Amino acid sequence: MAAHRRSRQRPVGGTTARAAVTVVLAGTATAAGFDGAAHAAPRPAPAGADVDRLYREAEVATEKYNGAKERADSARERLRDLQDETARAQARLNKAREALGAVAAAQYRAGGLDPALRLMLSDDPDAYLDGAALAERAGSRHHAELGRVRAQLREIEKLRGAARVEVKTLSTRRAELGRHKRTITEKLSAARQALSRMSPEERAGITGGTGRAARSAGGTARDTALSQAPNARAAQAVAYAHQALGSPYVWGATGPDAFDCSGLVLAAYRSAGVALPRTTYAQIDAGRRVSRSELLPGDLVFFYSGISHVGLYIGNGQMIHAPNPSAPVRVAPVDQMPFAGATRVV
Repeated sequence: MAAHRRSRQRPVGGTTARAAVTVVLAGTATAAGFDGAAHAAPRPAPAGADVDRLYREAEVATEKYNGAKERADSARERLRDLQDETARAQARLNKAREALGAVAAAQYRAGGLDPALRLMLSDDPDAYLDGAALAERAGSRHHAELGRVRAQLREIEKLRGAARVEVKTLSTRRAELGRHKRTITEKLSAARQALSRMSPEERAGITGGTGRAARSAGGTARDTALSQAPNARAAQAVAYAHQALGSPYVWGATGPDAFDCSGLVLAAYRSAGVALPRTTYAQIDAGRRVSRSELLPGDLVFFYSGISHVGLYIGNGQMIHAPNPSAPVRVAPVDQMPFAGATRVV
């Protein structure tokens, strides 16, 4: 029985008790620290990565803005054409009405006015349209003239209806432009603030050099690119891009003194007499797709899954592109960004 009897424990007190409490608390704190580390939020991305993200988001919005502006310009041009055609149709109608007025005056002097002419000379076109069929059935000797005027009235109404549609379209495009512009402004402002908080060394890693040194030192590379271009127009586009080195990035710009990414390749090929679409996501379909292994100087190279960035390939794994507002037009390796595809436009 004695072997199974519990030995009597001494009460813990004084310094020993305090030491035990201290150990327990310390262990608890340590455990809490490990547990907190296990569930802590991920460490924030480096400031440079944040700036890159903001610039990419601004560039996506820029390409959307460029597309909306292209559509707005088309709507504005269609509206202007419709307004011009309406004015010409109105002039033809006025001329026809004047001719009928002269006939009416002659009939009045002769002692009578054809009822159809009274209808035609009314100031209410709707009344004319309602009664034109009656005038035709009445067998007026001016049936052909009345028919032409009626057709002109209908043409004018059709043109005015089309113009009203274009006015609404233009209003929608302008609102779309405003939304994209606000997004661009917000993203670029946030990127500038992030850059201002970075050290000079960190900023230099993003902004790089001016690009003009690359132009002055790259004569041999440029000559090689020109000689390897598949044709004269591609060579001209490459030559233009080399001349643009060091030019500032300005969103929405297509040269000659500033560019965004799609604006640079558009201007380069425009100098060669080749018209390209305005946006990256339209430019990638402007020519024949080529694989990365088939690239030749003058090919357009595209990046990111949303096709939001483009550069002009110049050979040897290099391209010329307009990166973002913190960096000018410059030479960069094609593998600097996620490659999305390439197009040969000529």
